[in-house]
Amino acid sequence: MTPLARFALLSVVFVDLMGQGLVFPIVNTLMMDPQQTFLPASTPQSTRQFNYGLVIGTFFLCWFLGAVYISKLSDSIGRKNAIMLCLAGALVGYVITIAALFADSLWLLLLGRAVTGFTAGNQPIAQAAMVDASHDEIEKAQNMGYIVAGISAGLVGGPVIGGFLSDKNIVGDFASINLPFYCALVLVIATIVFVQLFYHDVREYKEKLKIRPVEIFLVLWKIHEHPVVVRISLVFFCFMFSNVTFFIFIDDYLTSRFHIGLFGTSMAMLVLGVALAISSSLLVAPAQKRFSKKTILVATSCAMATCAMLFVVVTDPVFCYILIGVFYVGFGVAYPSLLSIFSASVDDTEQGWVMGITTAQFTLAAGIVSFLGAELMSVNIRSPFFVACAAAVLTVVLLFAAWNRPDIERVTR
Repeated sequence: MTPLARFALLSVVFVDLMGQGLVFPIVNTLMMDPQQTFLPASTPQSTRQFNYGLVIGTFFLCWFLGAVYISKLSDSIGRKNAIMLCLAGALVGYVITIAALFADSLWLLLLGRAVTGFTAGNQPIAQAAMVDASHDEIEKAQNMGYIVAGISAGLVGGPVIGGFLSDKNIVGDFASINLPFYCALVLVIATIVFVQLFYHDVREYKEKLKIRPVEIFLVLWKIHEHPVVVRISLVFFCFMFSNVTFFIFIDDYLTSRFHIGLFGTSMAMLVLGVALAISSSLLVAPAQKRFSKKTILVATSCAMATCAMLFVVVTDPVFCYILIGVFYVGFGVAYPSLLSIFSASVDDTEQGWVMGITTAQFTLAAGIVSFLGAELMSVNIRSPFFVACAAAVLTVVLLFAAWNRPDIERVTR
């Protein structure tokens, strides 16, 4: 794979994750700030919490349905065709979202997030494309680290774009809550051009695109044919449940407890992205050379559990930012290890499918957390972080209970 082709794939991941880093703080501001006109000023706090969870949950639920289907589709129609399909969906989703902001329409916003979510499957496709181009396990692990670097760049770029372009103190009268979405729209178009010019499939694909919605569920059901994937998934789901519970409610918690604005919540996403960038770029390879993947997962899960618990105890938002950084340094080391374990559990013809399964689990966890977590926040704003801590502890328990088998040891070695 040429450097330009690799960079094209990382650009795809960047715009995919940029949407989350950009949209989450803006949606939080739209829903939670009474000075915004998107919701009536008299809207109760409980309704604002519900609407926040509904918008975020709709995105993740549609991502769950689309990611596994389009990822599996990439095994037959090709990685490039599937990537272009996702980018086209992102383009349409941003246009609808911009229209929703102009019309102050919650339903249009939900539609825009649904379209964007269903076609947000670029990350697992890019992961599968990186696997296609890998010649051994070390290169595969490094390529998975590059993917996480692309994720972190997107999570850094999103809040930078959202925070700066919506701040009148920085860009003057041009600033608005709509401007970051115009920027995102331009970046998606640029990525479409870049992928079209520089990325080409490593393998040959001859099948044509066939839309079969029922295959969404058939692809998910296929997991019962892979008992090793099932056991890996038990740990992965709990690990990702801890991650997304922490991630989704960072902005809401910081706003509710410390009353920081859009710039402050965007900077929380920036800290998160920088932590991921450092860990995925510099720490993954050294960690995997010195420790087993199981040891890495145990250590990082314990660190994540500790950070989630301390997050609701500290009384200064500066310490909250530090804990966010530590949490995602650990996550950034562990996540590529889990992806390489999943990759090793199937053959080359099912890499798109298994990467889709990883994203489906992540998005399912995020959807559950989004819908139920808003209710938890309305009862006690600390509740989601207690859940994140418990899920990280359960991850460690399952690592010892479900992975003590030769077939698991073979793929985690």
